[in-house]
Amino acid sequence: MRKALVLAAAAVAAAFAVEAAISDPPENGAGLRFERLGRNATWTTVFKSPLALEGLTSDAAGNLYTTLRNRAPEPCQVVRVSAASADPSAAETVGLVPQPCSPSGLAFGPDGLLYITGSGAARDQIVRLRPDAGSPPVATPFATDVPQANGLAFDRRGSLWATDGSVGVGTVFRVPPDGGVGVAAFRVPSLRNDVTGTARGVGRITSTVNPFTAEATAPNPQTIVANGIAFTKRGDLLVADTARGALWKVELDRNGTVTSRESCDSTYSANTLCLDDVLVQHPYLEGLDGIALDEAGNVWGAANERNAIAVAASDGSVQELFRNAPVGPNQLRNAGPLETPTSPVVAGHRLCVAQSDGNRRDNGPNTAGEVAGGGKISCLDQRLDIPGLPLPVR
Repeated sequence: MRKALVLAAAAVAAAFAVEAAISDPPENGAGLRFERLGRNATWTTVFKSPLALEGLTSDAAGNLYTTLRNRAPEPCQVVRVSAASADPSAAETVGLVPQPCSPSGLAFGPDGLLYITGSGAARDQIVRLRPDAGSPPVATPFATDVPQANGLAFDRRGSLWATDGSVGVGTVFRVPPDGGVGVAAFRVPSLRNDVTGTARGVGRITSTVNPFTAEATAPNPQTIVANGIAFTKRGDLLVADTARGALWKVELDRNGTVTSRESCDSTYSANTLCLDDVLVQHPYLEGLDGIALDEAGNVWGAANERNAIAVAASDGSVQELFRNAPVGPNQLRNAGPLETPTSPVVAGHRLCVAQSDGNRRDNGPNTAGEVAGGGKISCLDQRLDIPGLPLPVR
């Protein structure tokens, strides 16, 4: 495991003030240094909804797409939002996912279609559609047997990869380009290991709680280990580990077969990654949810447990770039602008993030911000020096 180089961010005074940084070119080939953009970086909310949302992606024009968790019998809406919107209620419905639906992740495929998780009674299907605001299409099935599919990413062969999210087993599935049944490609070692029939609790469970919420008396350990997912330019697969606060790097051959080390621990199934496949583990990454890459190979991550955004460089160094300021007599960090950030997107030179306003850790209680249990998308007002990678990465 590479040693993380930590550049601590200073605390800020105002409720909506955050730390920010951008990256400079490598110095003597020894990784990237991040300089503060300013102590008063600001965010603009470009969309908000009383309905929950989680996933976020963008198209070549820089438009943002997310999915709303509409209540039955209404279908779940797919909406398009301008990253420059001055009206947080302005959004176009560009697709519909039939009930039962509880979408988490979405991604554009190489065919220009939008792929969406969380369909079906068991939330084990992925559907797809071509966004159209004029006549919103209804999504059609693409993949099955991908329980609780969350993060999505396409590889250079056109196969779709998906993580198992809240199942907590750590399975990463591969779906062939033509769709069909998802196949378990590998596993991230889970933190609730029942392979032997007993809950052995292998690994570290993040059970830190906010003493001012109900979690203080009824702790809710974080057990999600395979969450956000993204491909690098060279074809490595990065997986966000929410419970460990880590990034895994998985090497694949040209056929999409895992070549990273597996099966080092007999308490796990044979296709489970070894701990030396961890690129970096760091406290700034606690609650790591969605991830996005920029052209320099930096990984932008939403640390949902901490109401923060962190960046990990390709050499494993980490910096916390944005975190809510503590406010009020209890010094809570739940007043925004971040309210359980889940899915970052670097669209061109702009950073935007979806937020689900969960009621745990730094965001508990979740009644202090803008949406009080709903969802929103916010974009950083300051321009990033390094643009994001075009999606999907080819």
